[in-house]
Amino acid sequence: MTPTPSAALRPEPARPRVVCTLPTYNEAGNILALVRSILELEAQGIDVRVLVIDDDSPDGTWKLVEEEARRERRLFLLHRTQDRGRGRSGRDGFVEALAMGADVVIEMDADFSHQPRYIPELLATLAASEGRLGLVLGSRAVAGGLDADRGLLRQWLTKCANLYIRLLLGVPVKDCNSGFRCWARSTLERIDVASTFSPGPAIVQELLFKTARAKIGIAEVPITFANRLHGASTLTLRLLFQGYTTVLKLRWWSLIGRI
Repeated sequence: MTPTPSAALRPEPARPRVVCTLPTYNEAGNILALVRSILELEAQGIDVRVLVIDDDSPDGTWKLVEEEARRERRLFLLHRTQDRGRGRSGRDGFVEALAMGADVVIEMDADFSHQPRYIPELLATLAASEGRLGLVLGSRAVAGGLDADRGLLRQWLTKCANLYIRLLLGVPVKDCNSGFRCWARSTLERIDVASTFSPGPAIVQELLFKTARAKIGIAEVPITFANRLHGASTLTLRLLFQGYTTVLKLRWWSLIGRI
């Protein structure tokens, strides 16, 4: 009989490689502090890399990242100068993260509204599911979640938008607008993230819808969503309207079998 090796001699299971994708546009005031905050998670046993996808920010965000990356081996820059937009940069970031060998991809905003302290819980929830989940998102709408520093009108609009998306797309998620997400590599491959078509912020709803349609497990963990630390939001009424019409397009395309 072959003796069973003692626990001390058993090899440690390989840590999943985590790549955090940060689409940016004019985030010079936030980006380096956020990158350092994410990379500090390595002290908690997380094998983490940061990929900044910058759309040629006029404020020089990409230049700051490029310079920092010369000193920090875990930081990477994807500098985009054409076909710009939140959806395009998000898509390219996912594709690049997979090419970097990511087992898990964290998607988050670069303005500290999504706080790095929640990343370990997102990762732990995904890992504990043992393959039953393919997406875990940080949610303001579940018990313990909070939309901080927002007026009542903004909170009401967010709730109405979530109801609209849930009813139209039939996704089993309470916070359909959350862009703070933890993706299993297998999920991004299965939904063919490289074929993402949304040019703007509606990429969030597009990928959520495709994940739900593929019957991939989705979970929500509570987070506090805070206002940005520095700079101004690039989200406009035009982009919001474009996002809601994209939701209608997603529903129609699903009915005619296009997706």
